[in-house]
Amino acid sequence: MNTVDTGLHRLDGRLVWTGFRELVPLSIFVVAFGAAFGLAATQAGIGELAVVVMSTLVFSGYAQFAALELWGQQVPVITMLVTVLVISARHLLMGATLYPWLRELPPVKRYGVMLVASDANWAMSLQAFGRGQPGFGLLLGGGLALWLFWVLGTLLGVCSGGVVRDPRSWGLDMVMGCFLLAVLVSGKNNWRMLVNWSVAACASLLAFRYLPENSHVITGAVAGGVAGIFGREKIDEH
Repeated sequence: MNTVDTGLHRLDGRLVWTGFRELVPLSIFVVAFGAAFGLAATQAGIGELAVVVMSTLVFSGYAQFAALELWGQQVPVITMLVTVLVISARHLLMGATLYPWLRELPPVKRYGVMLVASDANWAMSLQAFGRGQPGFGLLLGGGLALWLFWVLGTLLGVCSGGVVRDPRSWGLDMVMGCFLLAVLVSGKNNWRMLVNWSVAACASLLAFRYLPENSHVITGAVAGGVAGIFGREKIDEH
């Protein structure tokens, strides 16, 4: 039976501030995406205040850009809700991977730290837990840094008429992917982890090719999660 060091669930101001500082360098790149979203949203006819409020409350670049693609004279609300739900469903698996430590927190803190969970700070916090170090400072502090710079970028895009009109032309769309790959490679790796990531990647690529738009996100996440569950069950049996 596996046990979890409950000391790893520590969360205090020092850890949050450390996590904030560690994610600031990556968060600077998030400004470009926020600016691009702010510009695109205003060009789509959304009010400036509504755009900033959306970034402040939603804090999901992928979901917000997807919603913009569906925005028009007649907004397909059901389609938009399903699209955003599919894209954001990966947060369910983020919470599942962190549950051994999250369950040690009071409910208010447990759900509070997950409000700002995103790909980058989730990956870094999970890596910290894998090293036997507290990870919630990275999750909360890093999430606050990413959120702050995302809102700042959106505000710049709305006010300036376009800080970065096309992040892809600068290669900025690859920053997050390269960062997550670096975290994966530098973390504690084994054959089981490699298999899980490979299954997720293959399933996502196949879904991207053959299934409806945006379905590759949840398909890859579910496939990797199922592979991880079965792999853990086999290890526990032995």
